Amino acid sequence: MEYIVEKIGMSRTITVPSKPVTLLRVLDAKVCEVNEGTAIVAYNSGKKMNKAIEGQQKKYNLPTEFNRFVTLEVANAEAGDLDLAPLADASAVKTTFNTKGRGFSGAMKRWNFGGGPASHGHRFGRRTGSIGNAEWPGRVMKGKKMPGQYGNTQNSVKNEIVSFDAENKIIAVLGSVSGANGALGRVKVAK
Repeated sequence: MEYIVEKIGMSRTITVPSKPVTLLRVLDAKVCEVNEGTAIVAYNSGKKMNKAIEGQQKKYNLPTEFNRFVTLEVANAEAGDLDLAPLADASAVKTTFNTKGRGFSGAMKRWNFGGGPASHGHRFGRRTGSIGNAEWPGRVMKGKKMPGQYGNTQNSVKNEIVSFDAENKIIAVLGSVSGANGALGRVKVAK
């Protein structure tokens, strides 16, 4: 069973010794259509409306706050509110978020390179250094660690559930989860 969640942030338990936890809030969602275990689910992403979304809302007779649609594996047998019962029984979940985007970064930041000496008139600085080979093969090999886009990639982690507050729809998972606070992601029941 999958759910759309928002990352609230990190905290810790009050037990001794305390454990680091990440708080995830399950978004309100409506199941529009069920098809052999998978379903079209509508949720509020906070993004702008457009004509295509308005057409989907009319098709499924939804209120305006549900402005995004996604296909998920759900426990529901028919359309209606999303069933949260599997989360109460779960002991572990697989969380999928986009990592924080750091833009175009140099090789030292992106790949944790050491750089050159910092004194005595060197001209190395924070540059990548040599990237090619000799006459053969006479090109830069594929997969060479170079400057470029760093972050904003999808990352999945398996986390143990510490607690689930069904009233407030908040899951506390052990350890950290990728992404910025307020980011939207998915949670899939693993056990």
